Amino acid sequence: MILRKIKETIRKYKLLERGDKVLIAYSGGADSTALLSLLWELRKEWVLELFLAHFNHRLRQNAEEDEKFVRSVADEYSLRLFVGGEDVRSYARSKSLNLEEAGRELRYSFLEKTTEECGATKIATGHTMTDQAETFLMRLIRGTGAKGLGGIHPVVAGKIIRPLIQVEKGEIKAYLAKRKLDFRVDESNFDRRFLRNRVRLELIPYLQKKFEPRIIRHLSKLASILREEDSLLDKIGIDKAKKCFIQKDNQILLDMKFISSLPLALKRRVLRHYIHKLKGNLRGISFSDVESILKLEEGKECHLKKDLVLRREGGFVFLKEESQPKIVYEQMWKEKDHLDIKELDLKFEGKKIEKSHSFPLKFDDENLAFLDWRKLRFPLLVRNRQEGDKYQPLGAPGKKKLKEIMRAKGIPLSEREKRPVFLSQNDIVWVQGLPVSERYKVKKDTDVIFVIERL
Repeated sequence: MILRKIKETIRKYKLLERGDKVLIAYSGGADSTALLSLLWELRKEWVLELFLAHFNHRLRQNAEEDEKFVRSVADEYSLRLFVGGEDVRSYARSKSLNLEEAGRELRYSFLEKTTEECGATKIATGHTMTDQAETFLMRLIRGTGAKGLGGIHPVVAGKIIRPLIQVEKGEIKAYLAKRKLDFRVDESNFDRRFLRNRVRLELIPYLQKKFEPRIIRHLSKLASILREEDSLLDKIGIDKAKKCFIQKDNQILLDMKFISSLPLALKRRVLRHYIHKLKGNLRGISFSDVESILKLEEGKECHLKKDLVLRREGGFVFLKEESQPKIVYEQMWKEKDHLDIKELDLKFEGKKIEKSHSFPLKFDDENLAFLDWRKLRFPLLVRNRQEGDKYQPLGAPGKKKLKEIMRAKGIPLSEREKRPVFLSQNDIVWVQGLPVSERYKVKKDTDVIFVIERL
C-alpha cells in the first residue's frame, strides 16, 4: 500500500528519473528510516544510486548516539555516508534566527554541498502528509498568506524531493513495525514549548476526535490547491514585474504608475518580486512592509529593515544605498604568514596540506576556504571590495558582479565593506562569506590544498 503511494507520488510530481543519484537526508528517525527502506525497495526498478547524509545539530544529549545509529545503518545497507554538524544554537544567535530556522539553513547548506561532493542529482527528505498538515496549521496560527499556506512543496527546484508527502505518519509506523525496522526517537519532539509539537500532540488529535478524523488529508489537499493557484498567480506576477522593472545606472527602478493599474493582489506580488530582486530573499519581509511601499508618497522613504531603505521619486521606487564609510586596505599575504587586517579587526591563517581521503572538507564560507594550491600564485593580494569586482562563485555558470552576488546572498549593505577580497594575480579566489572561485576549487585531481581559516 505505502509503496504504491510512493510510486504514485513520484510519477505525479516527477520526483525521480531513471538513473538518478539520490542523497537521502537521514536523521535515523522513523520518517527517514522508512524513506531509506522504500527507496531501497525501488532502487532496482528506478536504477537508483543511493547515498546517506546525516547532520548533527548538536542540540540534544542523544545526538552522538543518533550518529552512531546512522553509521550502523549505513554499514548495514553498504551505503556511502556523509556526516556533518554545526553548533546550531550559536548560529541562531549570530543570525537572529530561531532554532528551527537556523537548523534548516545549516542542514540544507550541508546537503547542497554534499551533493557536489558525491554527484547526487536529487536530495530526498522524509516530510510526510502529517508534516504538511502541521505546517499548514502553524502558518495559519501565525498569520500567513496563500503562499505560506501552500506548505511543503513535493519538489523544490527539481532537486529536493519529498516522496513521503502523501503518506501519513500512522502509515509510516505501521510500515516500520511490519518490517521490524529500528529507528531513533527524538525526545525534543515531545517538548511542548515548541509550537509544532503542540500542534502535533494537542491540536491535531483534538480536531480528529472532535471534528474530522480525516483532517490531515483534508489539510494536505487544501495546501495542494492553494499551492497550485499560488503558482499560477506567481507566473502572472512575474510577467507583470518584467513590465515595471526598469534598469538604470546599476539601479532597479519600480514603475509605480504601471503598478497602480494592477489589481491589488497583483500589486502585492509584484512588490514582493521587487524586494526579492533587491535583497535576494524575502526573509524578514512582512505583509505590512509590502503595504507600506504601496502607500509610499512622492519624495518619501520607507525603511523595511535597517539596511533596506526604499525611496519614491518621479513616480519610481528605488533602493536608496545608504552611504557607508569606505574602509580602504591592501596587503600582500605570503602563504606561511598570519594575516592581520587591523582595519576590520580580522585575522586569518593559511595552511598548505596534502589532500587525502580522510581529510574532511568542512565547508563554512564565513570562516573557511579550500583552494587548489597549485593554481594559486603567492603572495595573495587582500583588499577591500572595489567597484567593478567580478568573479565566478563555486557552481555558478559564469562571472558576476561582486555587488550583485552579495545582494543575492542577503549580505546587508552595512556588512559588504567588511568582507575582505582575496586575489591571486588580480583574480578573485575568495571573498569572506561567499563561495570560493569555481576556477580555484578543490577537485578530484587536486593533490595539495591551501586552507584559509579565520581565527
